[in-house]
Amino acid sequence: MKLLEGKNVLIVGVANKHSIAAGIAESMAENGANIALTYQNERLKDNVEKLGSNWGVDTYIPCDVAEDSQIENTFKDLSNNWDGLDAVIHAVGFAPREELDGNFLDVTSREGFKIAHDISSYSFIALAKGAKEMMSGRNGSLLTLSYLGSKLTLPNYNVMGLAKASLEASVRYLAVSAGKDGHRVNAISAGPVKTLAASGVKNFRKMLSYNASRAPLGRNITTKEVGNAATFLSSDMASGISGEILYVDAGFNVTAMGSIQEADN
Repeated sequence: MKLLEGKNVLIVGVANKHSIAAGIAESMAENGANIALTYQNERLKDNVEKLGSNWGVDTYIPCDVAEDSQIENTFKDLSNNWDGLDAVIHAVGFAPREELDGNFLDVTSREGFKIAHDISSYSFIALAKGAKEMMSGRNGSLLTLSYLGSKLTLPNYNVMGLAKASLEASVRYLAVSAGKDGHRVNAISAGPVKTLAASGVKNFRKMLSYNASRAPLGRNITTKEVGNAATFLSSDMASGISGEILYVDAGFNVTAMGSIQEADN
């Protein structure tokens, strides 16, 4: 039996075939999940539907996570198609581009701070609220995506690091809150991956190269590897795991420096 056979999964954040959310959808479809996808606006709808056709998706719902009314309508629409929900994948993060280029103190604004936290962190809580009724009695899973910049400083990551730190704190508090209903809440802290979203961070290609040279596995990870981890965490195989941040980064997070041989060169 496949890991997610018969499970209903809502994935929020698929935008293009290179996104981490697409890697998650691919893995979950291969493991038997029934998938519903959201799209942020009409401009993205056709592309999301084209991607979803590869994963057997027949439910597409408009949802801008900045709007509570759209989140509410997402679950109303979903309840017309499914009698319950087993997992929600939150793959959403955003900060204005100008906040991700330069010295943290110089480029961080009040408005940029608000936007980054609202879209990247609060939206996970909002989705958890919206999903509560449909997940009732199903021992569901809530999963989000983070990054090492939540706990360590990275050039140009700036306010997104603060938003990801907030998101990881939300995982812990939601784990306690939703745990009372039998639901699990976790996050995957993925290593850098070539996505359109990541391209907004200045010098991201250099970050990829540095990560590969320092990671114990000597390479960067793929969206499919993140997807496989998400499939596991959303399955009954992970029924005892909640409140955790799982690193899928080729081991980069455990290193303090590169090899001494490299330092001598």
